[in-house]
Amino acid sequence: MTDTALPLSNRRRMTIYAAVLAGLFMAVLDMQIIATALPTIAADLGNLELFGWVGAAYLLSTAAVTPFYGKLGDLFGRKRVFIVAILLFSLGSLACALAWSMESLVAARVLQGLGGGGLMTSAFGILADLFEPRERAKYQGYSSAVFTLAGLVGPVAGGLIAQSIGWEFIFLINLPIGALVIAVLVLAMPTIAHTKRPSVDYLGGMLLAGAVTLTVFWAEEVLGGTASGTLGLVLPLLIVLAIAGFIFTERRAAEPMVPLSLFTNHTIGLSLVISVLVGISSLGMLNYFALFLQTVTGLPPALAGLLFLPSSVGSLLASVGAGLLVARTGRYKIFPVISTALGVLVLLGFAQVNMVTPIWAICVLMFFFSVSMGLQMQTLMVAVQNAAPRQDVGAATGTISLARLIGASLGLAANGGLLTAGLIQAQADLPATVAAQLPAPLRDLTPDAIWALPPELSVQVVGLFETAFDRIFYMGAGLFALALCLSLLLRDVRLPAHDPKGQPVAAAVPGAAE
Repeated sequence: MTDTALPLSNRRRMTIYAAVLAGLFMAVLDMQIIATALPTIAADLGNLELFGWVGAAYLLSTAAVTPFYGKLGDLFGRKRVFIVAILLFSLGSLACALAWSMESLVAARVLQGLGGGGLMTSAFGILADLFEPRERAKYQGYSSAVFTLAGLVGPVAGGLIAQSIGWEFIFLINLPIGALVIAVLVLAMPTIAHTKRPSVDYLGGMLLAGAVTLTVFWAEEVLGGTASGTLGLVLPLLIVLAIAGFIFTERRAAEPMVPLSLFTNHTIGLSLVISVLVGISSLGMLNYFALFLQTVTGLPPALAGLLFLPSSVGSLLASVGAGLLVARTGRYKIFPVISTALGVLVLLGFAQVNMVTPIWAICVLMFFFSVSMGLQMQTLMVAVQNAAPRQDVGAATGTISLARLIGASLGLAANGGLLTAGLIQAQADLPATVAAQLPAPLRDLTPDAIWALPPELSVQVVGLFETAFDRIFYMGAGLFALALCLSLLLRDVRLPAHDPKGQPVAAAVPGAAE
């Protein structure tokens, strides 16, 4: 980061800031907006078993490129890298809109994620160029509102667009926004000549990306019960080789992508594992919540999206409130403990939801589920930044972000596998007379198709889906319980009010670390 802001007029600075936020908003929104539209997309394109991969592909490719973009910005300038990221994201959005099958949509989401990872990573680097150190924390805090706004707008907009004008416009809307952001950056933002030419650990980054990709694919195939014996043996071997190669490369790299010393730190190591576990059991749940709610309640996508509003409000209140309390008291351990304990209770509550559960009760569960997420995301980031050596704070911040993305990707894959396996088992147990009345196998039925069945049959099918979803909720509750045990092992340290140079600790500002 630079200690001196670019010599720009305030109006020009704010114009660039708004453009960067627009790019960041697009990337975050596409994690949220797809949730309520996915059942409609699956009904159009088929292959419901690939449901989870539409979200996992985006998160996975985002995670794979996250370590690269920071150093690429140093090499080629953040303006150029951000524009390239927008172009990749826009091309991916166009490919998503033109998808003719679930397989092609998953492939397009990979391309979109390659750009989305750059938007999220490079945005905060540009803020470092735009603002002085003290202003920087303030504007990064404002930027956290982007995540909340995306959470509020995404599920509702996804349902409305899919239900009214077609799901393709969920992706096409990114094209004019992307073009506007590029135009603003080209005209308003100067190109910074970087004299420093750090070596980029491409091999380490590719090995890390390969290990993550193979792990998620292995989880999807094995938990889904579709992996052959050979594939089930080969994939773990390749994962181990990729991890071993990554460790070997990082030990010898002049500027390692992820310093291995971070993993031996007590607080950082625990926080990374907790982040992966919570990512699997929370972020990996979001798309399946939409499918679950539409299947169990029979609500159309737009109305089901409204049930996500309490979730967004809960996350905002929890993250901002926890950040303010940490800033005031310096204590953070209590928040991940409360978060993980609450996660266990909420997911056990979801396992009791059925077609007669009142909507208000579902809203309460959604609210506290997002409170659980908000309480730990900000505070674990603070913990990691405080525990990391000064020269590795940036790498530590990127690593915990990567851990969350890995967890979310694994969660989407694992949940998809569990749901598919549960529906396959339910299909096998159905009496032949009942199975003959279904228009398609259970795993291929969309919410609309289920509620179009004769009343008695639809009630029976909804019950089978409830049982299949219970597997997901119980697994998530178990992972939250494990994360709770690890949270109790965190040291109860008190953060200093100032760093050694006397500057306020930026990590204590709500949203600054996101």
